[in-house]
Amino acid sequence: MSAKSNLAIQTVEGISGRSQENLSDIELLHQISVTLIGEQDRFELYGKIVEAAVAIAGSQFGTMQLLCPAGDPSGHDGELQLLAHRGLPEHAIEFWKWVQPAAYSSCTLALKFGQRAIVPDFEEWADIAGTQDLVAFRQAGIRSAQTTPLISRSGKLLGMISTHWAQPHEPSERDLRMLDILARQAADLLDRTIAEEALRQLNETLEIRVEERSRELMASEDQIRQLQKMEAIGQLTGGVAHDFNNLLTIIRSSAELLSRRELPREKQRKYIDAISETADRAAKLTSQLLAFARRQPLRPEVFDPAEKVASVSEMLRTVVGSRIEIDVLSLCDPTFVEVDASQFETALVNMAVNARDAMNGEGRITICVDTARSIPARRGHAAAQGDFVKVSVTDIGSGMPQEHIDRVFEPFFTTKEVGKGTGLGLSQVYGFTRQSGGEIAVTSEMGRGTTFSLYLPRSTALVDDTSPDLTGPAMVTDARILIVEDNQQVGDFAAQLLADLGFTARRAGNAREALAVLEAEHDEIDIVFSDVVMPGVDGVELCRRIRARWPGLTVVLTGGYSHVLADDMRHGFPLLQKPYSLDDLVRVMRDAHAQNGNVF
Repeated sequence: MSAKSNLAIQTVEGISGRSQENLSDIELLHQISVTLIGEQDRFELYGKIVEAAVAIAGSQFGTMQLLCPAGDPSGHDGELQLLAHRGLPEHAIEFWKWVQPAAYSSCTLALKFGQRAIVPDFEEWADIAGTQDLVAFRQAGIRSAQTTPLISRSGKLLGMISTHWAQPHEPSERDLRMLDILARQAADLLDRTIAEEALRQLNETLEIRVEERSRELMASEDQIRQLQKMEAIGQLTGGVAHDFNNLLTIIRSSAELLSRRELPREKQRKYIDAISETADRAAKLTSQLLAFARRQPLRPEVFDPAEKVASVSEMLRTVVGSRIEIDVLSLCDPTFVEVDASQFETALVNMAVNARDAMNGEGRITICVDTARSIPARRGHAAAQGDFVKVSVTDIGSGMPQEHIDRVFEPFFTTKEVGKGTGLGLSQVYGFTRQSGGEIAVTSEMGRGTTFSLYLPRSTALVDDTSPDLTGPAMVTDARILIVEDNQQVGDFAAQLLADLGFTARRAGNAREALAVLEAEHDEIDIVFSDVVMPGVDGVELCRRIRARWPGLTVVLTGGYSHVLADDMRHGFPLLQKPYSLDDLVRVMRDAHAQNGNVF
């Protein structure tokens, strides 16, 4: 038996002829198996497979190749990739790194026919004559070769294992039989390493692919969310336009009729009242919109919600009608909240009206006040711990499907018939609750009713009844007022209005001008009447500077929409909300001045 490299087993003395050869082959295969099975590095494994083939065949060269499947990302699908080699010079390694099916070699013959291929002498092979493949074999010192296909247990062709000799050679039956055994084991190992490599690449790219997919989903969700926002904005603007057009129609028509001199006094009064009532309705509409947007100026005060619910319940019975029973339950000791009492009462009315409509005007509404240590998960928000007062309004109506619950707080969203509701009631409840630092939850079951639960932060303060009673009839006065208003038309109108009421009024266009006037003439000013929203220094900041610089000077704010007021509900200054009446204007001036220790 010839030398078989360092994997061969030395012959055993005392055993002769065929027995010695058979024993050596068995021992050789056993040692090869042990060596291959113990190797964990796949490239080292491929090299040892080639070494085993060279040892079995007694060749000078050996190669192992992988068949790239169709559609392989390398772009070499259908070609043979060199995985490992032994004995090849550098230029031959580069030449056979990729072997195309059209090349001339034993491995391409095996690929073509699907079985072992043997070339006893390349110089005697007519087809290869004159090709670069023959030149490559000559330069590498290769004269003959055999290739054994590596076929998986499922019958899939995985690659090739080849041995090459430096002289004409045809392997023996024993060599071919041994190479078949090695090829089966090599195919199993190659199949395993291909799967392991695919799994490794999958794991390496999994996080990247998950991130990419997450980004795609987020982009899709953002797009859907944007479409939903646009739809909601369209619904909102459409609803606002519809309602305001109705109001403006009344105001414009009434104003045109009032311009006719021949109009009797009684009809003049009718149209004047229509304008005034319509303005109040417009103010209520904007108030509801601002409440939903959480931009409504609030007047927080401390009160017991159970007492407030009890005092409002009689009015609620009138609102919902005689066919609806209202039960009021208080399940806790006296407790307090610090929120806008007027907005709280409005929220109760809106929820009661919604419950009435859900029951078609007949049934039972239960209003329950209790404490809570947590807010349940709702509308995509996780549950939250805290100290809350829970005010629940429950009806026994038809209930709502989930798609309605998801949209129930949208302005102008309503399932009622046209003309049966504005769709703003529950949006006011939502906005008031959120702006007050609370949350609202909805539970509903089709055919069983709905519960709206307000969770308002519990207050440790007590009710303060020491505030002076400044109510009474408004009166005309001659106080000197500095109007701070950046809008020319509004400022001129306010100045004319105050002058007609008996005040002495002058204007400043912004906070900087107002402070300059006060620096020079603060003794000549009784009241500063400032708008909240102004460029540069806003009205709240201006009043703070005035109070710090001239503590005895009375300051009054006016505004409608303002994120400044919404974010700072406890600014500490009297506020006259737009739109306001003449009596409200005079009264707030008088009351603010009186609270500051002055009398008109």
